[in-house]
Amino acid sequence: MILVALILTVIFTLSCWVGFRRIFRLDQLNQRRVINSFLVIMGILTLMTIANWLGFFTQQIAAHITMGFYIIAGGFFFGYGSKLITLRRNSGNIEYMYRSFWTDIAPNLIAVLLVAFGLYRTGIITLGPFTGIGITSGISLVAFGYWGWTIPVVPEFRDKGLLFLDQYIAWGQLVAYQWVAEETLEVDYMTEDESLTSFRTYIPSEDKSIVERVLNRKHQDFRDEKEGELTKSDTT
Repeated sequence: MILVALILTVIFTLSCWVGFRRIFRLDQLNQRRVINSFLVIMGILTLMTIANWLGFFTQQIAAHITMGFYIIAGGFFFGYGSKLITLRRNSGNIEYMYRSFWTDIAPNLIAVLLVAFGLYRTGIITLGPFTGIGITSGISLVAFGYWGWTIPVVPEFRDKGLLFLDQYIAWGQLVAYQWVAEETLEVDYMTEDESLTSFRTYIPSEDKSIVERVLNRKHQDFRDEKEGELTKSDTT
């Protein structure tokens, strides 16, 4: 049991590192990748079930494999959430964010419920019984709730850039913005791999002037900074 715990700890640490590095991002999701991932998972589960029926491995081995999957998910989401917290701290204070029950309170309530249910699954709240499946599945739920708490479901206009879902968009990456409807803002920006993309978000009409003022000021600040760098390089 000690050996299993050590192996799971190593797996958790490695998956935390993978999550923190953000090897996978939400903007990479598409219908094809979701379907392929679902088919792969279903294929693995089917093979495990068939192998169990044929007696190739015992229930204990199947339980250890399941625990491994749970701990991989837990480590990945914990590392991913920690990375988003780091991005949030480094991006400065919020200058504008649309707040409502559905965009601010409801997601946090869901995250709290997931964390609470995860703690219940581990057996900590009920003081037992403690099982490997229960502990690892509880850890994965807690980590998923923590990750969900760090995800901004609406853009956060911050001092150094925009935060939206799991994306940090520095003001220097902003290309253009336009109002495609009375209360719908479209923002075009460059990704880290130098590809042009965009997102749309709801902005109440009464906040339209605030958002435009923030965007114009940040765009002008970036232009002034670039001009200052060019002037400095010319003088040297």
